Amino acid sequence: MLTITLQDLRFRSRQFVIAVLGAGLVFAMTLLLAGMAAGFGVEIDQTVAAVGADAWVLGAGATGRLAAMPPIAQSSVAAVAAEPGVRRADPLVVVPQAAEIPGNPAAQSINMIGARPGALGSPVPASGRPVTAADQAVVDSRLAVAIGQAFTVAGHRFRVVGTVTDRSLLGGVPNVYVTVGAAQDVVFGGRPLIGAVITSGVPRRLPPGLGIHTNAQVESASLKQLSSAVSSINNSKGFMWAIAAIIVAALVYVTALERTRDFAVMKALGSTSRLLFAGLATQAVAVALAAAIVAAIIANFMTGLFAQPVDIPGSSFVVLPISAVVVGLLASLAALRRAVSVDPAAAFAGA
Repeated sequence: MLTITLQDLRFRSRQFVIAVLGAGLVFAMTLLLAGMAAGFGVEIDQTVAAVGADAWVLGAGATGRLAAMPPIAQSSVAAVAAEPGVRRADPLVVVPQAAEIPGNPAAQSINMIGARPGALGSPVPASGRPVTAADQAVVDSRLAVAIGQAFTVAGHRFRVVGTVTDRSLLGGVPNVYVTVGAAQDVVFGGRPLIGAVITSGVPRRLPPGLGIHTNAQVESASLKQLSSAVSSINNSKGFMWAIAAIIVAALVYVTALERTRDFAVMKALGSTSRLLFAGLATQAVAVALAAAIVAAIIANFMTGLFAQPVDIPGSSFVVLPISAVVVGLLASLAALRRAVSVDPAAAFAGA
Protein backbone atom coordinates (compact mmCIF):
# COMPACT_ATOMS: atom_id res chain seq x y z
CA MET A 1 0.00 0.00 0.00
CA LEU A 2 2.81 2.42 0.83
CA THR A 3 4.53 1.70 -2.50
CA ILE A 4 1.32 2.31 -4.40
CA THR A 5 0.71 5.55 -2.52
CA LEU A 6 4.21 6.90 -3.18
CA GLN A 7 4.03 5.94 -6.84
CA ASP A 8 0.72 7.75 -7.13
CA LEU A 9 2.27 10.88 -5.62
CA ARG A 10 5.06 10.62 -8.15
CA PHE A 11 2.55 10.18 -10.98
CA ARG A 12 0.62 13.25 -9.81
CA SER A 13 3.71 15.31 -9.02
CA ARG A 14 2.33 18.48 -10.59
CA GLN A 15 -0.79 18.40 -8.42
CA PHE A 16 1.41 17.55 -5.46
CA VAL A 17 3.68 20.58 -6.02
CA ILE A 18 0.74 22.95 -6.47
CA ALA A 19 -0.88 21.74 -3.26
CA VAL A 20 2.42 21.96 -1.36
CA LEU A 21 3.01 25.55 -2.51
CA GLY A 22 -0.57 26.59 -1.74
CA ALA A 23 -0.64 25.03 1.70
CA GLY A 24 2.94 26.19 2.31
CA LEU A 25 1.98 29.83 1.76
CA VAL A 26 -0.94 29.44 4.16
CA PHE A 27 1.29 27.78 6.76
CA ALA A 28 3.82 30.59 6.29
CA MET A 29 1.12 33.15 7.02
CA THR A 30 0.25 31.17 10.14
CA LEU A 31 3.87 31.41 11.30
CA LEU A 32 3.94 35.12 10.52
CA LEU A 33 0.73 35.70 12.47
CA ALA A 34 2.28 33.89 15.43
CA GLY A 35 5.32 36.13 15.04
CA MET A 36 3.18 39.26 14.92
CA ALA A 37 1.31 38.25 18.08
CA ALA A 38 4.61 37.55 19.84
CA GLY A 39 6.10 40.77 18.46
CA PHE A 40 3.85 42.93 20.65
CA GLY A 41 5.38 41.40 23.76
CA VAL A 42 8.92 41.37 22.41
CA GLU A 43 8.98 45.09 21.61
CA ILE A 44 7.59 45.92 25.07
CA ASP A 45 10.24 43.72 26.72
CA GLN A 46 13.01 45.35 24.66
CA THR A 47 11.86 48.88 25.51
CA VAL A 48 11.54 48.11 29.23
CA ALA A 49 14.91 46.33 29.33
CA ALA A 50 16.57 49.33 27.62
CA VAL A 51 15.33 51.61 30.43
CA GLY A 52 17.54 49.68 32.84
CA ALA A 53 15.37 50.24 35.93
CA ASP A 54 14.86 47.92 38.89
CA ALA A 55 11.53 49.52 39.80
CA TRP A 56 8.97 51.95 38.39
CA VAL A 57 7.32 54.43 40.74
CA LEU A 58 4.04 55.71 39.32
CA GLY A 59 1.04 57.63 40.55
CA ALA A 60 -1.17 55.66 42.93
CA GLY A 61 -3.74 53.68 40.97
CA ALA A 62 -1.74 53.74 37.72
CA THR A 63 -2.04 50.52 35.70
CA GLY A 64 1.63 50.51 34.71
CA ARG A 65 1.07 50.80 30.96
CA LEU A 66 4.02 52.45 29.27
CA ALA A 67 1.98 54.62 26.93
CA ALA A 68 -0.61 55.66 29.53
CA MET A 69 1.17 56.91 32.63
CA PRO A 70 -0.77 59.60 34.54
CA PRO A 71 1.51 62.57 35.29
CA ILE A 72 3.10 63.07 38.69
CA ALA A 73 5.15 65.97 40.06
CA GLN A 74 8.83 66.02 39.11
CA SER A 75 9.59 66.70 42.78
CA SER A 76 8.73 63.03 43.33
CA VAL A 77 12.18 62.13 41.97
CA ALA A 78 13.99 63.67 44.93
CA ALA A 79 11.47 62.23 47.38
CA VAL A 80 11.88 58.70 46.01
CA ALA A 81 15.68 59.06 45.86
CA ALA A 82 15.70 59.73 49.61
CA GLU A 83 13.88 56.48 50.42
CA PRO A 84 15.82 53.46 51.75
CA GLY A 85 16.78 50.88 49.14
CA VAL A 86 17.13 53.41 46.32
CA ARG A 87 20.60 53.85 44.83
CA ARG A 88 19.51 56.16 42.04
CA ALA A 89 16.24 57.75 40.89
CA ASP A 90 15.55 59.44 37.56
CA PRO A 91 12.48 60.90 35.84
CA LEU A 92 10.86 59.37 32.76
CA VAL A 93 8.17 60.56 30.37
CA VAL A 94 6.52 58.19 27.86
CA VAL A 95 3.76 59.65 25.67
CA PRO A 96 2.53 58.83 22.14
CA GLN A 97 2.90 61.79 19.77
CA ALA A 98 2.88 62.59 16.06
CA ALA A 99 6.03 63.66 14.20
CA GLU A 100 6.10 65.80 11.10
CA ILE A 101 8.96 64.79 8.80
CA PRO A 102 10.05 67.02 5.90
CA GLY A 103 9.06 65.47 2.59
CA ASN A 104 6.45 63.25 4.21
CA PRO A 105 2.93 64.71 3.87
CA ALA A 106 1.44 62.52 6.59
CA ALA A 107 2.39 62.82 10.26
CA GLN A 108 3.96 59.67 11.69
CA SER A 109 3.07 58.21 15.07
CA ILE A 110 5.93 57.99 17.57
CA ASN A 111 6.42 57.21 21.23
CA MET A 112 8.23 60.17 22.77
CA ILE A 113 10.39 59.09 25.70
CA GLY A 114 11.99 61.79 27.82
CA ALA A 115 14.97 60.89 30.01
CA ARG A 116 17.93 62.63 31.57
CA PRO A 117 21.03 62.37 29.35
CA GLY A 118 23.24 59.54 30.57
CA ALA A 119 20.71 58.49 33.24
CA LEU A 120 18.31 55.56 33.54
CA GLY A 121 16.08 55.45 30.47
CA SER A 122 18.59 57.19 28.22
CA PRO A 123 19.48 54.84 25.33
CA VAL A 124 22.90 53.85 24.06
CA PRO A 125 22.73 54.58 20.31
CA ALA A 126 23.64 51.88 17.80
CA SER A 127 25.02 54.66 15.63
CA GLY A 128 25.67 58.34 16.23
CA ARG A 129 25.82 59.75 19.76
CA PRO A 130 23.50 60.19 22.76
CA VAL A 131 21.24 63.17 23.37
CA THR A 132 22.94 66.08 25.17
CA ALA A 133 20.63 69.04 24.40
CA ALA A 134 16.92 69.80 24.36
CA ASP A 135 16.71 70.07 20.56
CA GLN A 136 18.32 66.65 19.94
CA ALA A 137 16.82 63.19 19.59
CA VAL A 138 17.84 59.56 19.27
CA VAL A 139 15.30 57.69 17.14
CA ASP A 140 14.47 54.13 16.28
CA SER A 141 15.47 53.21 12.74
CA ARG A 142 11.80 52.64 11.82
CA LEU A 143 11.28 56.40 11.82
CA ALA A 144 13.43 56.56 8.68
CA VAL A 145 15.05 59.87 9.62
CA ALA A 146 18.82 59.86 9.18
CA ILE A 147 21.37 61.35 11.56
CA GLY A 148 21.61 65.08 10.94
CA GLN A 149 18.03 65.37 9.66
CA ALA A 150 15.26 67.10 11.59
CA PHE A 151 11.60 66.52 12.40
CA THR A 152 8.94 68.44 14.32
CA VAL A 153 6.65 67.40 17.17
CA ALA A 154 3.91 69.81 18.27
CA GLY A 155 5.87 72.74 16.84
CA HIS A 156 9.15 71.72 18.52
CA ARG A 157 12.03 70.94 16.17
CA PHE A 158 14.43 68.08 16.90
CA ARG A 159 17.62 67.08 15.12
CA VAL A 160 18.56 63.40 15.04
CA VAL A 161 21.98 62.75 16.59
CA GLY A 162 21.76 58.97 16.96
CA THR A 163 19.69 55.91 16.11
CA VAL A 164 18.70 52.71 17.89
CA THR A 165 17.18 49.49 16.60
CA ASP A 166 14.31 47.35 17.87
CA ARG A 167 12.91 50.10 20.07
CA SER A 168 9.19 50.43 19.42
CA LEU A 169 5.79 50.06 21.08
CA LEU A 170 2.15 49.61 20.08
CA GLY A 171 2.84 47.39 17.08
CA GLY A 172 5.92 48.94 15.50
CA VAL A 173 5.45 52.61 16.43
CA PRO A 174 9.06 53.89 16.74
CA ASN A 175 10.45 55.28 19.99
CA VAL A 176 11.99 58.74 19.96
CA TYR A 177 14.26 59.62 22.89
CA VAL A 178 14.67 63.25 23.99
CA THR A 179 15.54 65.07 27.21
CA VAL A 180 13.01 65.24 30.02
CA GLY A 181 12.78 69.02 29.58
CA ALA A 182 12.01 68.68 25.88
CA ALA A 183 9.32 66.06 26.55
CA GLN A 184 7.78 68.33 29.21
CA ASP A 185 7.67 71.23 26.75
CA VAL A 186 5.92 69.08 24.14
CA VAL A 187 3.56 67.14 26.39
CA PHE A 188 2.93 69.28 29.48
CA GLY A 189 3.52 72.80 28.18
CA GLY A 190 6.74 73.08 30.18
CA ARG A 191 5.16 72.23 33.53
CA PRO A 192 7.35 70.14 35.92
CA LEU A 193 5.45 66.88 35.41
CA ILE A 194 6.72 63.39 34.58
CA GLY A 195 5.22 59.97 33.96
CA ALA A 196 7.35 57.85 36.28
CA VAL A 197 10.31 57.75 38.61
CA ILE A 198 12.59 54.89 37.60
CA THR A 199 15.03 53.58 40.17
CA SER A 200 18.17 51.57 40.54
CA GLY A 201 17.46 49.53 43.63
CA VAL A 202 13.95 48.91 44.94
CA PRO A 203 12.50 51.43 47.42
CA ARG A 204 11.34 49.82 50.66
CA ARG A 205 8.71 52.50 51.17
CA LEU A 206 7.24 55.33 49.10
CA PRO A 207 5.97 58.87 49.61
CA PRO A 208 2.17 59.22 49.76
CA GLY A 209 0.31 59.10 46.45
CA LEU A 210 2.81 56.84 44.70
CA GLY A 211 2.88 53.13 43.88
CA ILE A 212 5.65 50.75 42.86
CA HIS A 213 5.70 48.44 39.82
CA THR A 214 8.21 45.85 38.74
CA ASN A 215 9.49 45.51 35.17
CA ALA A 216 7.31 42.41 34.77
CA GLN A 217 4.21 44.30 35.91
CA VAL A 218 4.89 47.15 33.49
CA GLU A 219 5.39 44.67 30.65
CA SER A 220 2.23 42.74 31.51
CA ALA A 221 0.08 45.88 31.82
CA SER A 222 1.41 47.27 28.55
CA LEU A 223 0.74 43.99 26.72
CA LYS A 224 -2.76 43.79 28.19
CA GLN A 225 -3.52 47.07 26.45
CA LEU A 226 -3.03 45.21 23.14
CA SER A 227 -4.98 42.09 24.11
CA SER A 228 -7.73 42.69 21.54
CA ALA A 229 -5.18 42.93 18.72
CA VAL A 230 -3.40 39.77 19.89
CA SER A 231 -6.74 37.95 20.16
CA SER A 232 -7.71 38.98 16.61
CA ILE A 233 -4.41 37.71 15.25
CA ASN A 234 -4.77 34.40 17.09
CA ASN A 235 -8.29 34.00 15.69
CA SER A 236 -6.91 34.59 12.20
CA LYS A 237 -4.44 31.75 12.76
CA GLY A 238 -7.39 29.39 13.16
CA PHE A 239 -8.74 30.45 9.76
CA MET A 240 -5.32 29.83 8.23
CA TRP A 241 -5.25 26.26 9.56
CA ALA A 242 -8.74 25.68 8.14
CA ILE A 243 -7.71 27.00 4.70
CA ALA A 244 -4.62 24.77 4.68
CA ALA A 245 -6.76 21.75 5.56
CA ILE A 246 -9.15 22.57 2.71
CA ILE A 247 -6.26 22.81 0.21
CA VAL A 248 -4.84 19.44 1.25
CA ALA A 249 -8.31 17.87 1.40
CA ALA A 250 -9.09 19.11 -2.11
CA LEU A 251 -5.95 17.43 -3.48
CA VAL A 252 -6.65 14.15 -1.72
CA TYR A 253 -10.31 14.16 -2.72
CA VAL A 254 -9.59 14.85 -6.39
CA THR A 255 -6.97 12.10 -6.28
CA ALA A 256 -9.56 9.73 -4.82
CA LEU A 257 -11.99 10.56 -7.63
CA GLU A 258 -9.32 9.81 -10.22
CA ARG A 259 -8.35 6.55 -8.49
CA THR A 260 -11.81 4.98 -8.34
CA ARG A 261 -10.74 1.96 -10.35
CA ASP A 262 -7.53 1.60 -8.33
CA PHE A 263 -9.56 1.43 -5.13
CA ALA A 264 -11.91 -1.11 -6.71
CA VAL A 265 -8.98 -3.32 -7.64
CA MET A 266 -7.45 -3.06 -4.17
CA LYS A 267 -10.79 -3.90 -2.54
CA ALA A 268 -11.24 -6.83 -4.91
CA LEU A 269 -7.81 -8.06 -3.81
CA GLY A 270 -8.85 -7.87 -0.16
CA SER A 271 -7.72 -4.42 0.97
CA THR A 272 -9.65 -3.22 3.99
CA SER A 273 -11.06 0.24 4.59
CA ARG A 274 -8.31 0.73 7.16
CA LEU A 275 -5.62 0.12 4.55
CA LEU A 276 -7.31 2.49 2.10
CA PHE A 277 -7.43 5.18 4.79
CA ALA A 278 -3.75 4.56 5.56
CA GLY A 279 -2.88 5.21 1.91
CA LEU A 280 -4.94 8.39 1.74
CA ALA A 281 -3.59 9.59 5.07
CA THR A 282 -0.01 8.99 3.92
CA GLN A 283 -0.60 11.16 0.86
CA ALA A 284 -2.25 13.93 2.86
CA VAL A 285 0.40 13.93 5.59
CA ALA A 286 3.19 13.93 2.99
CA VAL A 287 1.68 17.00 1.35
CA ALA A 288 1.14 18.76 4.69
CA LEU A 289 4.67 18.05 5.96
CA ALA A 290 6.23 19.20 2.68
CA ALA A 291 4.11 22.36 2.93
CA ALA A 292 5.36 22.88 6.50
CA ILE A 293 8.98 22.75 5.30
CA VAL A 294 8.21 25.26 2.54
CA ALA A 295 6.43 27.49 5.07
CA ALA A 296 9.37 27.54 7.47
CA ILE A 297 11.65 28.71 4.65
CA ILE A 298 9.25 31.31 3.25
CA ALA A 299 8.31 32.78 6.63
CA ASN A 300 11.93 33.62 7.47
CA PHE A 301 12.21 35.69 4.31
CA MET A 302 8.86 37.45 4.78
CA THR A 303 9.36 38.84 8.30
CA GLY A 304 11.00 41.99 6.95
CA LEU A 305 7.95 42.87 4.84
CA PHE A 306 5.95 44.06 7.85
CA ALA A 307 6.28 47.40 9.63
CA GLN A 308 5.21 45.72 12.85
CA PRO A 309 7.85 43.63 14.66
CA VAL A 310 7.55 39.95 13.76
CA ASP A 311 9.28 37.57 16.14
CA ILE A 312 8.34 33.97 15.30
CA PRO A 313 8.66 31.89 18.49
CA GLY A 314 10.86 28.82 18.26
CA SER A 315 7.94 26.79 19.61
CA SER A 316 5.97 27.59 16.46
CA PHE A 317 8.49 25.67 14.35
CA VAL A 318 7.96 22.69 16.66
CA VAL A 319 4.18 22.94 16.61
CA LEU A 320 4.02 23.42 12.82
CA PRO A 321 4.93 19.85 11.72
CA ILE A 322 2.73 18.36 14.44
CA SER A 323 -0.16 20.54 13.31
CA ALA A 324 0.61 19.64 9.69
CA VAL A 325 0.21 15.94 10.49
CA VAL A 326 -3.16 16.66 12.16
CA VAL A 327 -4.24 18.72 9.15
CA GLY A 328 -3.21 15.88 6.84
CA LEU A 329 -5.14 13.27 8.80
CA LEU A 330 -8.26 15.43 8.93
CA ALA A 331 -7.96 16.22 5.22
CA SER A 332 -7.72 12.53 4.33
CA LEU A 333 -11.15 11.96 5.88
CA ALA A 334 -12.64 13.95 3.00
CA ALA A 335 -11.64 11.24 0.55
CA LEU A 336 -12.15 8.20 2.78
CA ARG A 337 -15.89 7.95 2.19
CA ARG A 338 -15.32 7.99 -1.56
CA ALA A 339 -12.70 5.29 -1.33
CA VAL A 340 -14.67 2.88 0.87
CA SER A 341 -17.86 3.32 -1.16
CA VAL A 342 -16.24 2.02 -4.35
CA ASP A 343 -17.77 -1.28 -5.51
CA PRO A 344 -15.07 -3.95 -6.04
CA ALA A 345 -16.99 -5.05 -9.16
CA ALA A 346 -15.89 -1.77 -10.79
CA ALA A 347 -12.46 -3.35 -11.12
CA PHE A 348 -13.85 -5.60 -13.86
CA ALA A 349 -15.92 -3.00 -15.65
CA GLY A 350 -15.17 -2.98 -19.34
CA ALA A 351 -13.19 -6.23 -19.08
